[in-house]
Amino acid sequence: MSHLLGVQVSPLQVIQAHSPFRKLVNRFENELVVAAGKGEPAAVMSNYGFKNVISMDEYASYFDNIDPLAPYKKLMFRQDGHKELRSREDVLSQRVQAAFIVSDPVDWSRDIQVLCDILRTGGLPGKEIGPQPHLYIANDDLDYQTEFPTERLGMGAFRIALESIFNRIHEKPLEYTSFGKPNPFVFKNAEDVLKEIATSPYSSNQGSHHFKTLYMIGDNPKIDIRGARQAGTPWFSILTRTGVFKGKDNHAEFPADLVVDTVEEAVDFILTRESAKQSLLS
Repeated sequence: MSHLLGVQVSPLQVIQAHSPFRKLVNRFENELVVAAGKGEPAAVMSNYGFKNVISMDEYASYFDNIDPLAPYKKLMFRQDGHKELRSREDVLSQRVQAAFIVSDPVDWSRDIQVLCDILRTGGLPGKEIGPQPHLYIANDDLDYQTEFPTERLGMGAFRIALESIFNRIHEKPLEYTSFGKPNPFVFKNAEDVLKEIATSPYSSNQGSHHFKTLYMIGDNPKIDIRGARQAGTPWFSILTRTGVFKGKDNHAEFPADLVVDTVEEAVDFILTRESAKQSLLS
């Protein structure tokens, strides 16, 4: 991002859906946790400070026949680059304390099967029914826009599938925590990070900091704009026609404070608006 924008961007300034998982390190730092999703979910969690994390790909590989469809899957999924030196016996004997859905799962059938095994047995697949381990989901977006003409199913759809199946095969309903928008926690966390940046030694602002306006730019009324509206002051929502939303007028159910065509228009509006405020103060 620093290269593309020509502006130095620190990791602290980038907040992703799974960033709130960092706050759970103290709770699960040395416990066995499973990380699911595309890319390298275990590497992400390890970078946050989790010391005993294993990817879903690696975890499933230690159990013979845990995925009944494995012989029919011709695609070879890229393995997570994060891999500890573990023995099969150690993995099979350790109780999984929590499962984290870090990003969109690739192999839904396997991941739902293995997660149900973990969550039904108290973290010991193949064993007796036990208390459900914790389940954390980075975001709950039902769909999102890609280059395909219509929206694609997101992590929220995976959660619905997992929850539906789990609740059919288990007497107690699935318990989980979703950190994604429109959860107010996401907006509070973003505000906290911005305050930390604004009061850092590298900032010209020292001491406590109060934001008069924070801008939320998004293309999904039900997720982005709804979240900003729920968060309330000081959030100002800007809806773009760059993805899920394509309407001519503002969204009826979750109207934004402003509707524009592109992100560039949104940024131009913010710069103009804030410059005008500064001119009035000077």
